[in-house]
This record gives sequence, structure tokens and C-alpha cells, in this order.
Amino acid sequence: MRHARRRIVRRAARLAAVGGLLIGGTMVTRAVASEPADAPAAPHTLARSASGAGAGLVERLGSERTAGHPVTDEETAGSVRRAGATAKLVRHSMSELRSAASALRAAPRVTGTAWALDYRSNEVLVRGDSTVSGSDWSRLTGVAEGIGGFVRMERVQGTFTTRLNGAQPILSTAGRCSAGFNVTDGTDDFILTAGHCGPTGSVWFGDDKGDREVGKTVSGSFPGDDFSLVEYAGGKAGDSADVVAVGDGKGVRITGVGEPAVGQRVFRSGSTSGLRDGRVTALDATVNYPEGTVTGLIETDVCAEPGDSGGPMFSEGVALGVTSGGDGDCAKGGTTFFQPLPEAMEALGVRLIVAGQEDAGQGAAASSPAPGTAAPGAAAPGAAASVPGADGRTLLARLTDRRNVGPGLLVVAGSLVALVATRWIRAEHDRKAYRQQYSATWG
Repeated sequence: MRHARRRIVRRAARLAAVGGLLIGGTMVTRAVASEPADAPAAPHTLARSASGAGAGLVERLGSERTAGHPVTDEETAGSVRRAGATAKLVRHSMSELRSAASALRAAPRVTGTAWALDYRSNEVLVRGDSTVSGSDWSRLTGVAEGIGGFVRMERVQGTFTTRLNGAQPILSTAGRCSAGFNVTDGTDDFILTAGHCGPTGSVWFGDDKGDREVGKTVSGSFPGDDFSLVEYAGGKAGDSADVVAVGDGKGVRITGVGEPAVGQRVFRSGSTSGLRDGRVTALDATVNYPEGTVTGLIETDVCAEPGDSGGPMFSEGVALGVTSGGDGDCAKGGTTFFQPLPEAMEALGVRLIVAGQEDAGQGAAASSPAPGTAAPGAAAPGAAASVPGADGRTLLARLTDRRNVGPGLLVVAGSLVALVATRWIRAEHDRKAYRQQYSATWG
């Protein structure tokens, strides 16, 4: 009986080992045939919240019958549903929301106020910081009441300020700002950063001693917009020009440029507060800074502090904007505004340096973004960024990556070991049985 059980156990072990070899071989074959785990992702954005058919239909219907992607009447909603998209009925059209924003811009300017189109609530949200007096707030409230009940008033703590003083610090006599994204006009390379950082002609350095010149501001716009172009002193951005530093010597490879959507998760990197994340809360925002009014901004709930100005905002490797200003800090939170990148690049006549571009150099692979608080690493504007890529991972991480051949090889190796072990155990058992029989027969 005992011998029968042993035979069953050995047979089951051999079958399991053979099965493991077949499974491991299949895993290796699939991994080799599929795209490598570290292949650069194609540029893509999360800018569209409706299906292609629905978005095209909404565009054809126009702003009188829509408010972003929501629609304002049941007839239009039926057309959207027949096109295969989901319709959301709202009371006020995009034309009404934009008309309200225009009326607010036409009112006497009140420093410390901001407003934006809130598509989710179908309202225009007006905010006033702690510097707005009671009389100014009452006067603006009267303007809002004259527009209609879809203009919502809200007081906030803190002060709306430009975040003078990103990912890497650049310094001049005007103050300290952050390098945003590297761009090129096809001949020379530049840093695209915030316009309020300094006027044309400002010279920027990579240290507070003035020993390492980064470049000079050659063009920009502020107020009205908030972007500027810093031309590299040597003309080129250098290696890893497509990488944004996020702290601890790590970086994110930028693969394209896009426009954000309300509710989208985004990341911001700055030299003061490091890497932070949050959500886009509104678009087409207007902010009345003490230095002047800026329009067309992206509003978010990502925190920022003085020194983060010009720093990059991105999502899944797609560049979205550069830090303009806001209120609050990273201890209690606040609202931060960003200059959209596509508008700035079009006005400046430049394009983004992205992964795979020939004139971007041989940049190192970058890690995926994750929320964090560390200040960016030691990589400076125009210098090679030290970022971990495929070769920087541990052997165990590479072997256990299900998109790699590692797991399949581990299964194959384990199955071979099990198969060899079962044959060795059987041979040892047969040897012992032979010795016992020989001893009994021949004494």
C-alpha cells in the first residue's frame, strides 16, 4: 500500500513538472512576441471626456445648445444619445457661461479676485481672497446678481499671488523661478516658463553665486498671458531635455503636449514644494493678480508655494501647462492656476522637445509619476538628468515583471528542478530496493 502511494505521488509530481514546462514556455513565447515593457509610450492625452462621435456632434450643435459636453435641451440630448454618447442636461449653455465671464471682465477690476467656468456645476465660480475689501466684494456681488443665479460667489483664505521665487530652480536679479519645459524652434533650444518671472533681457543662473549661466529671457507675455522663453546660453538644452525632474534624482519622460479636462488628475513639480498632485477643477479661468489680470488659465486644487512659478504640470507624460499663481500653500491646500502650454507654444513659435525627437538628445528613460513631496533631484536645466530606467531596476523586479520573459523563465526553471528531483528520488528508491533484495538473497 505504501509503495502504491509513493508511485502516485511521484507520478503527480512528474505531471506537474511537465505542465509547468508547458506553461512557462507559453509565457516566454507571449512575452517575446509582445511589445517590450520599457518601450516608450505613444503620445496621448486625457483631454476628451466624450466619445469621438459624441464630441463631434456637440461641436456641430454649437455653444447655444451645449455647455462643454452637456446639452441644454431634450431634443439635443436625443441626438447625442443616437450618436452613441451620454447626454447630460443642464440649464445654462456655453454661450451664457462665456457671456457671464465677459460681463465680469468688463466690470471694474478688483485685485484678489478670480473666476472660472465650472462645467460640472454649470456655473461661473467667482472667488475673492483675503485682500478684497467688503465694499469691493459687495460691488462685485451686485454684478454677479445682475448676470443671473448661475454665478456663484465664494471667499477664500490666503492671497492670489504669482508664485515668483519648478522643477529645477533658475535665479536672476528678479527673483527665483522654476524651469518649465524644454522647447525648440528647430535651431535653438529654450526653457518655457512663467512670464511674470522676469522681463525680456533677464539673465538666469543655475546657482545663487552666478557661476553657471543658464540663459536669457528673449520673449514673453505678462499680464494677459503668463509665459516667457529663456534661450539657453549654449543654444542647446543638452541630454535628457525631454525629462522633467520630480525628486530623489528621478524624472518623468515627456512624450507629447495636450489640453486637460475638468476632473483629470494632474501632477506639478516645483523647486519649493516638490512633486504634488490633484485635479483640474475648471478651465478658462481669469485671475486678477496685483501685477495685472491673466485670462485663459487652468484652475486646479494642486497646492503650490512661492518658488514654484513656471514649474511644469503634466499627466501621464503629457505636458499641459506651467505654474502661474494661486492662493494657500501645501500645508493647508489651496487653488493654483496654470498657463496652458499649447497656447504659449503657438504664440512663441516653438515646439516641445519630447521623447524620441532627434534634436532632444539621448535622454535616459524616466520613471512613472507618483505623488510625493520631495524636492526635485540634482539635475539642472541643460544638464543630463539622472533618472532610473529599465537598467536601474533590481534583478528581481525585472524577472517578476509579467510583461517580461522573467516569469516564464522562472516557471520553466522551477519545473526542470522539480522534474530532475523526482527522477533522482525514484532512482535512489530503486537503488535502496535493489540493495535490500541483494542482501536478502546473498546474505
